[in-house]
Amino acid sequence: MLDFKALAKYCEAELESLMRCMKQAVEIESPSHNATGIDRIANFFAGEFRRHGAKVRLLPHRTAGPALWAEFYGSARAAKPILILGHLDTVWEIGTLKAMPFRVREGRAYGPGIFDMKSGIACGLLAAKALAALKINPPGPVRFFLNPDEEVSSLAFRKELLSEARGARAVLVLEPSAAEGALKTARKGVGEFHVTVRGRSAHAGIDPGAGINAISELARQVLCIEKLASPKRGLTVSVDIIQGGTRVNVIPEIASARVDVRVPAAADRARIERQMRALRPIRPGAKLEITGGVNRPPLERKMASALFRKASELARSMGQELKEASTGGGSDGNFTAALGIPTLDGLGGIGDGAHARHEHVVLRELPKRAALIAALMATV
Repeated sequence: MLDFKALAKYCEAELESLMRCMKQAVEIESPSHNATGIDRIANFFAGEFRRHGAKVRLLPHRTAGPALWAEFYGSARAAKPILILGHLDTVWEIGTLKAMPFRVREGRAYGPGIFDMKSGIACGLLAAKALAALKINPPGPVRFFLNPDEEVSSLAFRKELLSEARGARAVLVLEPSAAEGALKTARKGVGEFHVTVRGRSAHAGIDPGAGINAISELARQVLCIEKLASPKRGLTVSVDIIQGGTRVNVIPEIASARVDVRVPAAADRARIERQMRALRPIRPGAKLEITGGVNRPPLERKMASALFRKASELARSMGQELKEASTGGGSDGNFTAALGIPTLDGLGGIGDGAHARHEHVVLRELPKRAALIAALMATV
């Protein structure tokens, strides 16, 4: 029988080593698209995993930098593995650390990428370390897959990530928690469309009627696009970037827009893609090109509900109460849930400020999180 008190006590005693790991990780800047930074953080965590007994592989990629694969309890377990997902990249560019150094103040630790999501990886590592120290054997292998480019659509190793997920019995995602430490049991699907209007240029003063104003056409299309949203259902459509024109005395021959969409359910994906591609020119002579689509499917609550109930039971055994939340942002858990694999997200650090200057984690909550992750590893 799992000794929850011993698990929680062990993780509490390891807070100082957890903080050291986080500090070292935060001080290795690893923005997306910076292969050198990703290589450094991947090798740092590879060393940490090896030090605690994991079998480790670094999967190379010329432009994105490596992904990290690690496995505990692999050789002696025949059952399907539990897959632990995280990402090595952050949204912060090289040099941010000078303005946002790692620091501890009033029980909180600050720094670029600490909440999203280097604290989560550190908690996952501590969880595996706790099981080994307390001689708790999970029912199957525990595998980690740390992606190098999650913040920019997870393109480099999506095939490998999906392959790992297909062979797993469940997926735990070390992304940061929602408000008040809530786990994420639903995430919207994420997509982007690129709308291009082609018109015809003309002199704006001498012969404007000879032109076809691409900006004017795009403005009308934007009004049509906004009507595709269904905010009460959680389906949002946002025109985020518009470009067009060359100079003030020329009727613009080209204009474009980038459109962000968020879909709460798989059925919404097909509908919004169909509706976007069904747009037609309004002004005679204008031409319309629509590219893109939903690139990250939704994580629907049904794929997380059983795992959340399990996590809630385990948390209560350790004196914790868990909440759940949904979010409009995507993660690699969206992909695994879409495969039909039970997926629970938001198991990483508790804090605030993802992608913001006040990014931080609450230190006293991290050992509790690590103990919960360990309990899930041992019992799911």
